[in-house]
Amino acid sequence: MRPISLATLLTGALLTSVALAAAGSVYDIPLKTLDGKPASLGAYRGKVILVVNVASKCGYTRQYAPLEKIYREYKDRGLVVVGVPSNDFGGQEPGSPEEIRQFCTSRFDVTFPLMEKVHVRPGPDQHPLYQWLTGEQSPFPGPVKWNFNKFLIGRDGRLLARFDSKVEPDSPEMREAIEKALGTK
Repeated sequence: MRPISLATLLTGALLTSVALAAAGSVYDIPLKTLDGKPASLGAYRGKVILVVNVASKCGYTRQYAPLEKIYREYKDRGLVVVGVPSNDFGGQEPGSPEEIRQFCTSRFDVTFPLMEKVHVRPGPDQHPLYQWLTGEQSPFPGPVKWNFNKFLIGRDGRLLARFDSKVEPDSPEMREAIEKALGTK
């Protein structure tokens, strides 16, 4: 591994800051779908959004099933689950976009939206979405520590809750937070 220069670090930090400032809100942060098409959470404005950094070769990968379960259960009431693959932890998401989609659909019948693979850990390559979710301005600051961290965003675009990997998507704790968020218009 080669060392990163100070100039590279500063350039990355500056670009992230510019992207966040230009974005204005979580809805404006540019993303790409797993198919590489431009996207943003703006497509889900007015809905409750559960953003999850996912991986195919993790001890928590089994959480795809309860994520899909709560998505199907609550989507008609306004919940959308958004999976964001990341290879940041133990190289547990090494697949190509096609391999990720095939894995998710064949193993877990995933129908919720999947975005492109991004970096969620702090540093010059951290995606602006995760800077927004975990940065100093966040109500729940601090780095993502592993795969399957969950961030609940309200209908108004505010970050409402954050859940560690060990919290199951269909646990009473998660359901209570989702129900509460869905109850507010």
